[in-house]
Amino acid sequence: MASASSKKVILAALIGNFLIALTKFIAFFVTKSSAMLSEGVHSVVDTGNQVLLLYGLHRAKRPANEQFPFGHGKEVYFWGFVVAITIFAIGAGVSIYKGVHHMLHPVSILNPTINYIVLACALVFEGVAWYFALTEFTKAKGKWGYFEAVQRGKDPSMFVVLFEDSAAMLGIVVAFLGILLSQITGNPHYDGIASIIIGLILAGTAAWLAYEIKGLLIGESARPGIVKGIKEIAKSYPKIKHVNEVLTLHMGPEFILLNLSVDFADILSAGDVEETIARLDRHIKQTYPAIKRVFIEAESMRNKNVDVK
Repeated sequence: MASASSKKVILAALIGNFLIALTKFIAFFVTKSSAMLSEGVHSVVDTGNQVLLLYGLHRAKRPANEQFPFGHGKEVYFWGFVVAITIFAIGAGVSIYKGVHHMLHPVSILNPTINYIVLACALVFEGVAWYFALTEFTKAKGKWGYFEAVQRGKDPSMFVVLFEDSAAMLGIVVAFLGILLSQITGNPHYDGIASIIIGLILAGTAAWLAYEIKGLLIGESARPGIVKGIKEIAKSYPKIKHVNEVLTLHMGPEFILLNLSVDFADILSAGDVEETIARLDRHIKQTYPAIKRVFIEAESMRNKNVDVK
């Protein structure tokens, strides 16, 4: 998942959420709807999250230095995790609080028609942003299923936006139902219930995002297909007797660190080993451009605790 596509998705969501937030807050001040306030807070949180993701992408592009010899690619993962915390702490927290407060101190909704108009506009804006995010995500995921792509994907910025937009659209539907039921029944508690449900939706979204990003932040390996391909490349060299270990680590969405342990033929000279290592390094990097650094260890299979089946 290229960062260029991620940036386009984030910018589209940022513009949409900013416009939506303005309209929702105007509707809240006019109608005093708790669900509309929750939706306004939700859109503000989403707007702030897009700013954080853009900041993470910018920070991740900084070159390597003495303190960070492998670059700053993991900044994308860190700021993605911050986004998950923000959704939970601010978005879900405020929505649930306002919902409970509205249940304890109910206020009738004034001019509900304004809410319907705003929610309809918000649904259109969110729908466009969601469709754009889904289209880019579908292109990036390839043959994987959607859930598999989220689990295996190494660029969280794209699926974070998709998750946010999906939660936002679901929240709009809940807010609409809460306001409609309050108007039909004359019971303002439905508006508060809708606000609480929106908060729970945000809490669930945040928990799922945090779970998916945690592995990337700690350090996930490359996809199984890449690991298998590296093994096949190494095995294709006649001067390599056995591939002991293939250890990979994502230092960023487009930066894989590789540590390869192989057992060379015993009759090779030091020059032959050096030449083979150089050729293997170029071969791997040309086949998998995301692999930026390769460390090859010459170790006897007898010295490694590996399964030779």
